[in-house]
Parts: sequence; C-alpha cells; structure tokens
Amino acid sequence: MRPIGIDLFAGAGGLSLGFENAGFDIAAAVEIDPIHCATHEFNFPYCKTICRSVPDIGGAELRRMAGIGNRDIAAVFGGAPCQGFSMIGKRALDDPRNELVQHFVRIVLELQPAYFVFENVKGLTVGKQRQVLDETILAFSETGYRVLLPYEVLNAADYGVPQNRKRLFLIGAREGCDLPQYPKSLSERVAVLDAIGDLPEADNFPDLLERDWAETEFGSPSRFARRLRGIDNDPGNYGYRRDFDRDIMTSSLRTAHTEKSRRRFSETEFGKTEPVSRFHKLDPEGLCNTLRAGTASDRGAFTSPRPIHPYASRVITNREAARLHSYPDWFRFHVTKWHGFRQIGNSVPPLLAQAVAAQIMAALGEVPSVPRRKLELRDPALLELSMAQAATYYDVPHDVIPKRQRSAVTPAPSEGVRTSA
Repeated sequence: MRPIGIDLFAGAGGLSLGFENAGFDIAAAVEIDPIHCATHEFNFPYCKTICRSVPDIGGAELRRMAGIGNRDIAAVFGGAPCQGFSMIGKRALDDPRNELVQHFVRIVLELQPAYFVFENVKGLTVGKQRQVLDETILAFSETGYRVLLPYEVLNAADYGVPQNRKRLFLIGAREGCDLPQYPKSLSERVAVLDAIGDLPEADNFPDLLERDWAETEFGSPSRFARRLRGIDNDPGNYGYRRDFDRDIMTSSLRTAHTEKSRRRFSETEFGKTEPVSRFHKLDPEGLCNTLRAGTASDRGAFTSPRPIHPYASRVITNREAARLHSYPDWFRFHVTKWHGFRQIGNSVPPLLAQAVAAQIMAALGEVPSVPRRKLELRDPALLELSMAQAATYYDVPHDVIPKRQRSAVTPAPSEGVRTSA
C-alpha cells in the first residue's frame, strides 16, 4: 500500500502530481476555488477533492471525507497563501491576514503526519515577512515536529524544469521520524526549445480560436518532451499512468493579436522585453522567466503577462506554458486561457515537487513502485464549467470566490491582445 499524502490549498494539483510521481497516493486535496477543484478532480480521479476553505475543515472531518480512517498519513503539504505582513510587537500568526498559514499548522497538528512540506514565495525569508516564517517554525518546534534547518529556497530550473522559479520549502518531521534532506541540484538544465519545440504551431489551427484542443501530428521530441508526451518512461516516476489520446493537443486555445502587435513581437530579440506590451520573449536555448498567475476575480481578474513564443509572433498557449512548468500532456486545465494560465502560474512545477517528495519517501524508508493500473481521466466537461456551474457542482455558494470589484477606472488590457477568454 502506497504512503498517503494530503494536499492543502491544492489548486490544480502541481504538488499533488509531484508527490504522486514520487510514490504517494493523494488521499485528499482541499481547495476553496471550485474551478480549480474541478480541474483537480479531472486529473486525479482516485483522489477525494474537497471544495472547502482550509479554516473551515478539521482533521477528523478530513479523514472521514477522504475515507482513510485512522491510517497513518505520511505527508501533508501545501502552499498556504499569506500576506507576509507583520508589525513590531505583534505576533504575525495572530494577524488575520496570515490566517491561512495558521490553519496549515493546525491541520498538520490535528492529522499528525510523519512529515509536512510548507511551500511559499521566497520573499517570506527576508525583511518583515520573515516573522511569519520564524513563528511558523516555532509553532511546529513546540508541538512535536522537528524542522529541517536551515530552510532552503529551491529553483525549479535546478530540478529539470525549463523555468527560473524560486520557491521556499519548509520541511518538518514528526518526533521519532528521520529528517529528510533537501534534493540536490541536477547537473544539466532543460531549455525552452527542449520543452516546446515538438508542439505544432497553434496558429495553424483555426479551430483553436473556438476550442482548446486539436487533432494533430507532433514534431520530433527532445528527451524531456518524450517523457511529458508519455513516449518514454521516466525511471524516477512512480505515478499512475493515465489513459489519454497522444494525437490530440489540449489546452491550446489561441490568443488573437493585432498585426501591429505581431510585428513588434517578431522584431523583439530572444530574451528581451517587448517595450509596449512589456512581454518577455523566450530564448529557445535559455530558460523561461517565472510564469505568473495574475489575480483572482476578487482582486481585479487581471491577466499576468505571458511570454512571447521564441519563433511564432504570439504569446505562448497554456499547453506551452504547461510544458515549461513540467506538466505532462495528459494533464489538462480549464478550457479558458485566463483560468488555465492562472492554474499553471499558481502551481508548483511538478518536477520540483517530485524532487522534494522523493526525499520524503527516502526518509520514510519506503521503496516506491509504479502502480499496475492505468487511470481513466474524468469527464472533460469538468474543465468547461463556469464559476457558477462549478459552485453548484460542489454545492458551495456561488460567491465563494468574490466577484471582481470594478472601480470607476478600469486598467486597460495590454494593447494588441483581445480580452476574450
């Protein structure tokens, strides 16, 4: 029986996939956003996806909903959003703006897993924000958990991800469990072209203006792309195999640009920023810049700038972004560009998560193995739900994610990009 993992603040499932690929079964994933829940449920059909706010759920209830009873939980992991705000003389974890970090600690203490992994932005390690991190470490240290110190900020590019992305990982072990180590960097890096060079040109498919998939033939893949396409088996991947059609390119809805924008994009040099849109143009032999998520509907619903494709005069598609984030091709996102790109940009790259999770597995003393059964993905209709439909599906209030608050002056979208979903 595979060790059990619980994902808090799960999003679309980057941490879930990394831990699964390291040999864990994800028993439950807790996420407040019903759109993200539907995507997680589609990609992890064996997992119990719980559409709830972490502060509103207890450890005993989580165990019951996941159907795991009193079984030992190997790892609880998650990236609790926090404001990183503190005031001199006040406890940071008592500040309501850091409530989610406090509840991550609470759930870990209630579930008593052998290990926990707390992931967050590197900015939490410096300045006033560090008070949140220091108090989190103290809270665990005083309640039966040893924390691996010094903590480290890991760059996804050092673990096979073709993207510069630095994230803090705080790892702890229950008393009596061996502390793991942080993963060692790989000797080689993967370039942008290795990740997306075999993908067909999206602009050649008129249907991709109306839907996010097309039947096509792929180009010659790199070693990295062969693994994401499911052609080669990764010897270090112990995840479930998914049943999917390798001749369909998904998550590839096109962006309509003006001809003026296309000219500017084509004239921009590799690795430089286009001066009008401020979009970064990818260097095919280099790394992708950090992919950002943009803001949720309650914070303006603004789209984060997407990189310009190194050869095509357009921004990258969600599938290209997913490749640059190390997601396999069977993994699908919400059909709209805004939700889909936000799910990618908000998530931990699976290969980075897998590197960390593999160290937890080693500390457990477990020998992981590849499951024999192949999983069938859920109904693709889950990826097409509107926020209201997804809320109804999970029986949560339609305003669980507050609607966009429009001000008298709304910032204009980036010039040259139409604002259709």
